[in-house]
Amino acid sequence: MLAGLYEGFADSPDVLKGPQRALTVVPVLDMEIGGGNFATMAGPCSVETEFQLMAAASHLRRAGVRILRGGAFKPRSSPYAFQGHGLAGLKMLARARAEYGLAIITEVLCETDVQMVAEYADILQIGTRNMQNYALLEAAAHSGRPILLKRGMMATIADLLRSAQCILEFGNPHVMLCERGIRTFETAMRNTFDAGAIALLKLITHLPVIADPSHAAGHRELVPALARIAVAAGADGLLVEVHPYPKEAWSDGEQSLDFQGFDAMMKSLYPLLALREPAYAYPQPGKRREALR
Repeated sequence: MLAGLYEGFADSPDVLKGPQRALTVVPVLDMEIGGGNFATMAGPCSVETEFQLMAAASHLRRAGVRILRGGAFKPRSSPYAFQGHGLAGLKMLARARAEYGLAIITEVLCETDVQMVAEYADILQIGTRNMQNYALLEAAAHSGRPILLKRGMMATIADLLRSAQCILEFGNPHVMLCERGIRTFETAMRNTFDAGAIALLKLITHLPVIADPSHAAGHRELVPALARIAVAAGADGLLVEVHPYPKEAWSDGEQSLDFQGFDAMMKSLYPLLALREPAYAYPQPGKRREALR
């Protein structure tokens, strides 16, 4: 039935579903991503100060989030923009993990930094600009850490799957695909969110699919709606930017949710998640359930 769809991805055979290939479940600390587990990865775009990071980690942990995102190395469009604290930022992320029991996802920019970043991070993020940086993909694969592979801003779905195929061939099966919007002629939003890509990837691949509504929207007012669209399309999780004071953020403040906005967005997802088969659970306010990680 899916033969027609599969034809366009023949050079990425290991990422495609098959009768002898189970859905990939990615282990992260005591959690699993994929295979019926919905993961929310949230936190600030950049690690700025210890107060900022700890405030975010504290709130997100109470809200049931188990994976903290934060950039220690930032590939910014402008050379004059904040580029991240580097190693100092990684150390702050490690302190947040120790204090609140959160797994850490952070971006690695070059192959020479992989070993250092892997010492502090539980998931390595390959950003949109590096999706086809094959030296980096190989080094990241050999680290043994799970990898979140973001779709390139001008990459086709076939391009994304080829990069994922490379990571699998380098010996790392723990790959997650991330739809974060692509660059089109439309300029009203930061990127064009490709919800169809999520639905297609869920149909043809066995890898977990994560959606990044923050980078797709570029405006915090749109993030909750895009998150709901991602859930409806079948995403296995979200990567969301959250900041204690978005208007004071050193990077991407315009698309970052404050704590109240994040809580409201997550509450709006519960009914959609409940419709899934099997149904998901999420720790709603006043409850301690963490079935949805």
